[in-house]
Amino acid sequence: MPRPLPPPVWPDAWQLWFDGSASPNPGRIGMGALLLGPAGERIEVSELAPTGGCNNTAEVLALQRAVDAAHQAGARRVVIRGDSDFAVRHLLGSARTAITRLSALLEPLALSLQGFDEVRIEWVPRHRNGDADRLSRAALGLPDKPALAPLSRALSRRRRRR
Repeated sequence: MPRPLPPPVWPDAWQLWFDGSASPNPGRIGMGALLLGPAGERIEVSELAPTGGCNNTAEVLALQRAVDAAHQAGARRVVIRGDSDFAVRHLLGSARTAITRLSALLEPLALSLQGFDEVRIEWVPRHRNGDADRLSRAALGLPDKPALAPLSRALSRRRRRR
């Protein structure tokens, strides 16, 4: 389970955690997503993408799959979290890509997001996105690869215990 974050800004918001994996990079793509509903719903997505590609393609496809699942669940407000700097920055409008195949994936994703009443998109560090990572790797038949918390945090905890 992802480490708890502050509650969403809307009490009826769904939380979407997404991650994509490409193995090798570029190669086959695994899509992982965890959706947590306001009434305790839990939906896990772990699927192999119909096409291959690079890690950025994997991340965008995984997010699109998470958004599709949220629409199917009837979500109106969503808080989206992922460790993909590429996907988050592009959807927030702070970056653009000249790569045609990635633009072709980002445009319909942006349109899908317009189907919600409210959307919040947040970048999270990899170690806080463990469930989505596990699901994307499982789609490829790969074992879980837990991300460690940053060393500086572990050292500061150790110092406090003394």
